[in-house]
Amino acid sequence: MFRLGGHRHLLSRAPSSARSFSLTPCRREILDVSVLPERILPKYKQSSASSLLSLQWPEPPRNILIIPKLHAPKVTLSAASFASHIHTEYPNLNLVFEPRVASTIHESLPFPIYTSEPSQFPGKIDLVATLGGDGTILRAASLFSLHASVPPILSFSMGTLGFLGEWKFEEYKRAWREVYMSGSHVAVTDLQDPHTQAATQGRQDGDQGQLHSNWEGVRGKSMGLARSSKILLRHRLKVGVYDAAGVNMNEQLMPTSTAEPQQAFPRTRPTSESVGLGDRAVSRHFHAVNELVIHRGPNPHLAIIDVYVNNHFLTEAVADGILISTPTGSTAYSLSAGGSIMHPLVKTLLITPICARSLSFRPLGLPLNTKVVLKLSEKNRGRELEVSIDGKRRAGVTIGMEIRVEGETVGRTPDGSWAGGVPCVIRSPSRGDGDRDGIAEDDDGWVGGLIGLLKFNYPFGEGQ
Repeated sequence: MFRLGGHRHLLSRAPSSARSFSLTPCRREILDVSVLPERILPKYKQSSASSLLSLQWPEPPRNILIIPKLHAPKVTLSAASFASHIHTEYPNLNLVFEPRVASTIHESLPFPIYTSEPSQFPGKIDLVATLGGDGTILRAASLFSLHASVPPILSFSMGTLGFLGEWKFEEYKRAWREVYMSGSHVAVTDLQDPHTQAATQGRQDGDQGQLHSNWEGVRGKSMGLARSSKILLRHRLKVGVYDAAGVNMNEQLMPTSTAEPQQAFPRTRPTSESVGLGDRAVSRHFHAVNELVIHRGPNPHLAIIDVYVNNHFLTEAVADGILISTPTGSTAYSLSAGGSIMHPLVKTLLITPICARSLSFRPLGLPLNTKVVLKLSEKNRGRELEVSIDGKRRAGVTIGMEIRVEGETVGRTPDGSWAGGVPCVIRSPSRGDGDRDGIAEDDDGWVGGLIGLLKFNYPFGEGQ
């Protein structure tokens, strides 16, 4: 047995005809994300057979960000198994981790991994895979909260609740194959001209169409157009905090303990308040997947907040606080505060009071493009209130400051694709899932979550 170091001279005694070999150890390296190729932007195509969108990669994704639940050793082991499977079965992929995760997981992986400051992720990451609960998905989305374009998120439910998590980890091989190969088995004309899709409607999938050349190295793993991954674009809120002079104060929003500590607001400001669909530029807005909340914090007295809707005064809210939620966030804090449950495809935002003084102050649903302003009333007597965005950013606001909120635009792009929101990969039922008569595939996970996880209208009493 040869050893490195002091016994290296033993190798020189071998006969000259002997075959040389390397004693190089496994490459347990952490490399910088900056050396990776730029991000690949997928397209999301609408189908007449589904209210969800179809994921179409123009070429195979290369840079994969894996985000496991924090402080959960079993989940970290599962993340290592997932990474090893991808590295073995799908060559030429680059696996990326957050800095604090990379420092703990790289020793268990015999191949290089990548990491960097989170500010570099939006320009490099093609696809995100989360292993954890709803909080892990929010953590992943928060890494792109300053950007209009978010990579697709493939989520495995391994957390406490997992209402947003679509896949069981035991399904990770099938889940990954569907996402990676989505768009690979499409006719060339379909890739060149979206209008030719009308000519192929009703075509059975099978092996018709030509395998795109970029996937030739993994031939045999394609599932065809009908088995492409389904995407739900979850609406987000655009949030801006402004001082009494109307100056944007988002730079003062501090990361919470659950956010990446190094995720500071960029110093370079854009020339406009927001960015267009599909643009990679940084926005002054923060984006929230669940909700914006302003509350009294440790103060013993109720908060007094003036609420404006499209520049019209709506009401003076006297309550512990106010929530503005997305449809996705309607099953989070808003639900606990008595808000309505909204399907994630509904284009709306919700205003929900937290323990309002008035019994007639009920939750309110508004169109997604409504501009809502929350302004601190002078009646607060100088008290500071706390603002939190998805639990990832927070700031103190005082009299004269205001929070401006509106829904993010989700819609078609000129090339017929869709943009905006957070693209979440929805689990498609396998052919062995049994009889599904009367159950729409689009609503299967959402309805199942309401019944199984949230116990919607759960009966009580003896014999139940």
